Amino acid sequence: MVAHNLGYPRIGSHRELKKANEQYWAGKITHDQLAEAGQRIRRDNWLTQQQAGISLIPCNDFSFYDQILDWSLTVDAIPERFRPLAEKPGVRELDLYFAMARGYQQNGLDLIALEMTKWFDTNYHYLVPEFSKAQSFSLRSGKVFTDFEEAKTVLGRIPKPVLPGPVTYLLLGKEKEDGFHRLDLLDRLLPVYEQILSRLEAQGAEWIQFDEPGLVLNADEQQQTAYATAYRFLRERFPNLKFLVASYFECFGENLPLATQLPVDALHIDLVRCPNQLDDLLHTDFVDRKTILSLGVVDGRNIWINDLNRSLSLIQKATDALGQNRVWVAPSCSLLHTPCDLASETEASGLTPEIKQWLAFAKQKLSEVVKLATIAAQPDSEQAKIWLIENETVLAERRQSALINRPDVQQRVRQLTDKDTHRGAPFHRRQSIQHERLNLPLFPTTTIGSFPQTDDVRINRAKFKKGEKTLEQYEAFIRVETEKAIRWQEEIGLDVLVHGEFERNDMVEYFGEWLDGFAFSQNGWVQSYGSRCVKPPIIYGDVYRPEAMTVRWAEYAQSLTRKPVKGMLTGPVTILQWSFVRDDQPRRDTCMQIAFAIRDEVVDLERAGIQVIQIDEPAIREGLPLRRENWETYLDWAVKAFRVSASGVRNETQIHTHMCYSEFNDIIQSIADLDADVITIETSRSQMELLDAFVQFNYPNEIGPGVYDIHSPRVPTTEEIIALLHKAADVLPVRNLWVNPDCGLKTRRWPETEQALKNMVQAAQTARNLVIERV
Repeated sequence: MVAHNLGYPRIGSHRELKKANEQYWAGKITHDQLAEAGQRIRRDNWLTQQQAGISLIPCNDFSFYDQILDWSLTVDAIPERFRPLAEKPGVRELDLYFAMARGYQQNGLDLIALEMTKWFDTNYHYLVPEFSKAQSFSLRSGKVFTDFEEAKTVLGRIPKPVLPGPVTYLLLGKEKEDGFHRLDLLDRLLPVYEQILSRLEAQGAEWIQFDEPGLVLNADEQQQTAYATAYRFLRERFPNLKFLVASYFECFGENLPLATQLPVDALHIDLVRCPNQLDDLLHTDFVDRKTILSLGVVDGRNIWINDLNRSLSLIQKATDALGQNRVWVAPSCSLLHTPCDLASETEASGLTPEIKQWLAFAKQKLSEVVKLATIAAQPDSEQAKIWLIENETVLAERRQSALINRPDVQQRVRQLTDKDTHRGAPFHRRQSIQHERLNLPLFPTTTIGSFPQTDDVRINRAKFKKGEKTLEQYEAFIRVETEKAIRWQEEIGLDVLVHGEFERNDMVEYFGEWLDGFAFSQNGWVQSYGSRCVKPPIIYGDVYRPEAMTVRWAEYAQSLTRKPVKGMLTGPVTILQWSFVRDDQPRRDTCMQIAFAIRDEVVDLERAGIQVIQIDEPAIREGLPLRRENWETYLDWAVKAFRVSASGVRNETQIHTHMCYSEFNDIIQSIADLDADVITIETSRSQMELLDAFVQFNYPNEIGPGVYDIHSPRVPTTEEIIALLHKAADVLPVRNLWVNPDCGLKTRRWPETEQALKNMVQAAQTARNLVIERV
């Protein structure tokens, strides 16, 4: 039985890619040195998979920034604004690539980066392709071919190139003008796929993996026709190449007949997120065909060990219907979403031996895939029996562990009432009370929370964690940084201040460290976007707050100024989404436990005199199920969890929330149901396009459409920000508008941050003056 893999983490086991990219951007290493760093990571990844016993090893799954951006460069889908840079003599392909990802502001060019959004319902971000009505495609980048040759040399065998499926690639993009649908471009795109496959076939490729996760989304007739057209076109031209279409993250739903009839040699399905679809598939004529079925039975998105018996029951069901030769075993999706290697968690790690035995990172998941394939082929072998006994023992110990269950926490969730989810008065009454209390000007300015985490901040935190600084010394340093941030904000004229979050490592990890029921790894990093890596907390048991988490620092910052300072919290849905969540109870129950913990913190902040409290929920949209028929259930408990966290305070306390890189049109009612007094959103890369949903809905509460893209080093001009504010003021009541960046500023550097925020404050002042003059 074939054990194969769909993709492997590309950041390196010690975040080598992050470090190399950032050194290159800073001019500290050369292009060739960056290329060598990538080559080392790829080689290590291929050899790791080979040594684990993976039969079919992927290539072209490595990326310096994002796989969809890679493909846009490959097929020459370069937006027109980047053409002058692309045609500039001496500009390397990689520099054009990074400019598209991060923006570009030098040599007389000022280029806004591609829009970035979440990869389906994960916390990974991809760069959104931009398409025009006259869009053309051609073969530009040869990365896929060099990666194939490199893998073939390293492995001594034929690897499996991974390509974005043509239909999903187009669906993930955006039309930048009216008058066409992006799927209309399929006929222009397919000839480039033909060129690519022709070269790969000439290089000796045998299997091609097409990633088509779009197949799990609700599809109209045009989309279904596009899939059928694309694979009929490719099959007719390449009868000897073997095609694997990989879909994941959900069930096929109404697309099941389409998926099972595609003219391909193998079909991959995700049986972790949707185990029931195996029965559905085996009741179609797929059984009577020769197509191989790849079973995604090892969770590619979470870190718990596999229940081998449960997976084997699915494998057995498939082999009974199809025969062993038609069944492959794999992770549910690319292992991009999991940390690299549990073995890197040493005794100094935050993981206790008891919790550590419950976990499997990417390298360990490879072993699980191989074990399952081996046991399925040789169920009566002594090795199979040993593996199964070991697995059953660990799973039983986890179920019975005293670490997991807290009856008082469970009871609090069971006793949740409607009163727990409502503020004392409706928004229009709260707004008047808050305006009188806060006395803010029109277009009030603020930031989203964090300020740049400088080398000095990171060094001091590292020294404290290593015991080289005492708690008193470390906190003295944080007090100095906080006061500097407050004074600087006063100086430039911001209206609602933040304390800067210098004491925090990550917006989720920080809270997990204060909450019981969470554990932490030492090297459990995963890629969020580009060089941005996060280390998700591990929720292993019932969650509660033993003590206040943020009050002391918020209270200290507020003592330094007469201006309001926001209390900064991460919301329950985002903490849930950006953690590795326990898989032994419904996610709703875990989310409600977190919501009550955040509620307690909100109430304590209000008691400490904090008048404005922000509860960030950037992951609300991300957590939305991919199938529309499942939306209502999720949105009901997600909205309720936020309201539980926010509804314990008086009417005069202003509750903010923040959401970034989300499409809001289809969930705008639920966004309104959150009943936050102020919502801040990302709109700068989309040039206020994302504001349209709020305008069309007649969104009643206050809103801060982001005017400054913090994911780019580019500094916006005052005039540019004023133009964005004009767009917002033309469609929304001025009294409801705030001025703020798109997101927190943690990843930026101070020089660009200072100038951008000064420009933002100046733009807000100009906008106020214009309104006053009109009156």
